[in-house]
Amino acid sequence: MAQLDWQSSSEEASREQWKSYGYSEDILPKSSAERDWGIFSYITVWMGAVHNIMSYMTVAGFFALGLSVPQVFWAVMLSAVIVSAGYVLNGYSAAKYGIPFAMLLRDSFGVKGSVIPALCRGLIAGVVFFGATTVVGAQSLNVIFAKVFPGYMSWGAGFDLFGLDFPTMLSYMVLWVVTVLLFLGGMNILSVFSKYSSPVVYIFIIGAAIWAIWIAGGVGPIMDYVPAKPMENGLVFIACVSALVSNWAGPIVNISDLTQRAKTPRAAIFGLPFGMIVSYVLFAITCIGLIVGTEIAFGQPIFNIVDAIGKIENPFSVIVLILALNVGATGFVVFGNLLPAGLQMTALMPKWFTVKSAGIWTAVLGTLILPWKLVSSTTTLYLFYSFIGSMYGPIAGIMLSSYYMERKRKLDLSTIYVKPGDNGRYANGYNLVACVVMVISFILPMSGAFFTNVPLLATLNQFAFFSGLILSFVLYTLCYRLNKSN
Repeated sequence: MAQLDWQSSSEEASREQWKSYGYSEDILPKSSAERDWGIFSYITVWMGAVHNIMSYMTVAGFFALGLSVPQVFWAVMLSAVIVSAGYVLNGYSAAKYGIPFAMLLRDSFGVKGSVIPALCRGLIAGVVFFGATTVVGAQSLNVIFAKVFPGYMSWGAGFDLFGLDFPTMLSYMVLWVVTVLLFLGGMNILSVFSKYSSPVVYIFIIGAAIWAIWIAGGVGPIMDYVPAKPMENGLVFIACVSALVSNWAGPIVNISDLTQRAKTPRAAIFGLPFGMIVSYVLFAITCIGLIVGTEIAFGQPIFNIVDAIGKIENPFSVIVLILALNVGATGFVVFGNLLPAGLQMTALMPKWFTVKSAGIWTAVLGTLILPWKLVSSTTTLYLFYSFIGSMYGPIAGIMLSSYYMERKRKLDLSTIYVKPGDNGRYANGYNLVACVVMVISFILPMSGAFFTNVPLLATLNQFAFFSGLILSFVLYTLCYRLNKSN
């Protein structure tokens, strides 16, 4: 087995030295013994999570925007390839050196400068994604509880808390508790959950697709489906791909939190793309079957996949299918949001937070932002994605340029794990070029959401994640020589 570059007979001595600086075990480089994820672990990590309700709602929006069945299929598969490439490229450094995202940011942005992207990924995005995904899951639980408890949706009639009705609030609390408890179980529990929940999700989701195709009259009517307003501009297709990629932009940015546990870099390089692409083939077929099949059968487009499943007459099937979707969504929330938030906040304020306490605070804040207002329509959902994409794209682009172009795939951990008060590689603790590039690459795409009459900005906003990533990568690659190291 190839050894990490930094590992030697003094590995444990280095770890002990960094511990003496105040770094917790959670953010130290993983030792050889701790690096226990092989190819199969990476194949299965996202297989169940792919089938989450937010992703289904996103693809339903593709049909609303005029994409045909083949166009939707290829939009989904292109997204899978792009996301897989992001995982491999941005996860390689962690697979090689065993360090988490929060510490890798120090190499790209500086010891102090890393605070800004860490807060963006760990706190802001973690909070928003947790809240939005959990409220969508809660709305799906309403369907289950209504099947089990007739009249459930009339409980607390007239009660309203900032736009949230009582039944949905109750369902939200149940899912909130389950998600947080799973997160508190730790990485070993999460690994087992991912490994064994994925097959369950697939069995029932594929069954739902078969049902939808059957009620639509077979594969023929689905393939012949024509949207009410067919897409006229090819840029809409790219915008749809960008939106679905943005759904996975968070894990692309902090995939190192998972690849740091790779037995070898090859485990992540082969496991992540295989698991993601194969999963997306089934996801695409299932999406198309459910969304188009139910529209053909019932005569109206159904934006929320839960509403489509609710059309199934067998109550047991409805309950099992919605539970399966929530298994995927819960895995996505825990791996993609609570865990990164916990690691980032622990790295920033180790005296105030542990990974678990920071994850709990993320879940609390994710509720206080009233997330049910974010997913109320296709318009707000895509505005949400443009914000996330505009924020994540620049961070990913700078990290890639810094590691591959500037550092030539070599890291000096002594400039990352520094003594308190030491600014590391940069004299003032900030990689000013990275910070400025990040701000520019965020403002330009995001401004298009407000200045829709400016064609260039509006186009950049349509492809927010791609725009931010490409802008930041190009700008940083051109300007990194301006950095002044110690």
